[in-house]
Amino acid sequence: MDYETQRRLMCELGRKMWDRGWVAANDGNLSRRLGEGLFLVTPAGVSKGALTTDMLLVVDSLGRMTAPSSYRPSSELPLHLACYQARPDVGAVCHAHPPAATAFACAHLGLEEPLLGEAVMALGPVPCAPYGRTGTAELPAAVLPFLPGHDALLLANHGAVTLGPDLERAYWRMEILEHTAQIHLNVRLLGGGVPLAPEQAAALRGGA
Repeated sequence: MDYETQRRLMCELGRKMWDRGWVAANDGNLSRRLGEGLFLVTPAGVSKGALTTDMLLVVDSLGRMTAPSSYRPSSELPLHLACYQARPDVGAVCHAHPPAATAFACAHLGLEEPLLGEAVMALGPVPCAPYGRTGTAELPAAVLPFLPGHDALLLANHGAVTLGPDLERAYWRMEILEHTAQIHLNVRLLGGGVPLAPEQAAALRGGA
């Protein structure tokens, strides 16, 4: 995928996040690894429903912009950079506040019980990382221990972050995460679910 197509895709997925109600006002952010230590990121202070390609920024591995701009990177950039540093296989990061998943995050509850087969295959267990204040070094520090082996995380009292080899798959994992959280909420209304047996879950994860 060429550079301009990547920029258009980032704006398109930002609008989808806003349309789906995963972000409000200027919440949420997206990033994409470009190679050679560079990253394409969404700016601060802009609704994801109003993104245009000229607003997007390129930063280096220290978060420094590579060209002057009237925009600045999101305050959550350190979270994104921590994901890339810890996981060389990650090509894109999606951060949002989808309501059902964020409700679990505010309750400090992960989505780790294997209730839905598709979620087991697509996400695996989704833990809830401890609280770290947004826009500070606390947040990436809280997330760092959970990054190995997890492509989706809840952020206590904050929201969620999903990782993927590319932008589309990072976005899709956020979509699956929110869908799974809604199902878990409905299961709780019914009095509780019946999880898959350990061997059933392992087979879905490719462990059997």
